[in-house]
Amino acid sequence: MKLPRSLRRLARVTAALGTAAVLLHAPAARAAPGGSGPYPADYETSPRLRDHTIYRPDTIPAGLRLPIVAWGNGACRADGTWFQNILREFASHGFLVIANGRPGGSGQTDSDMLVEAIDWAIAENGRVGSGYRGRIDTTRIAVMGQSCGGIEAYEVSSTDRRVTTTGIFNSGLMSPLDKPMLSRLRAPIGYFVGGPSDIAHPNAMDDWRRLPAGLPAFMGNLDVGHFGTYDQPDGGEFGRVGSAWLRWRLKGDTAARSLFVGPDCGLCGTDWDVMQKNLS
Repeated sequence: MKLPRSLRRLARVTAALGTAAVLLHAPAARAAPGGSGPYPADYETSPRLRDHTIYRPDTIPAGLRLPIVAWGNGACRADGTWFQNILREFASHGFLVIANGRPGGSGQTDSDMLVEAIDWAIAENGRVGSGYRGRIDTTRIAVMGQSCGGIEAYEVSSTDRRVTTTGIFNSGLMSPLDKPMLSRLRAPIGYFVGGPSDIAHPNAMDDWRRLPAGLPAFMGNLDVGHFGTYDQPDGGEFGRVGSAWLRWRLKGDTAARSLFVGPDCGLCGTDWDVMQKNLS
């Protein structure tokens, strides 16, 4: 799947923004396994999935099955370690997180790469000799991404029925011609946006208004701008809230659910500006 012209235009815009932000948000050198969750996480690569970076608990305890999270980077940039703080955080809560791009890679990605990540994980779960054999929950799958990567996530979620939740970070569709994609969304969706100063804010809010009736959806705005809190340890607030969304939607964690649901939700009345649809 190739991105429509308007989405490729956003890729160019976010690529320029991303280049300007490299010095501010460059990934740290590879460190010890990390994340705030119960399973300190690290990343690896696989010869069977050469153009991706795989984040996973450093040790997978017996009986733990890892839901799948496929991640698209901002600027559609093919660097699988550019968002390593937040991706380690996700993985440390017991998820298999697969980012587009090799560690420290360059070039551009597309939405096909998210599908490749999902296909690989499902195949590894059944492959004789795989270290992941029987360790992956192939029925629980998230597609997520930041900025241009969020558009990649939209595209996959709107066409791939295996997806069970979507995460859109600092992203939104630009052209009205692309908005019909929203009508094909079926999986519960969470938006994590940087407030009015986020370049993607107007598009995200317009997408929110156009979501299909009945689709469970959460919108959280934190006034931190387009680059969120990804450079902070464990991805900062975006890491904390994004991992809670995954724990609720892919693991049924009721404590995580309480952050998002109801007039007295855990994020309500905080620095997050919260909106909800069909989450009761």
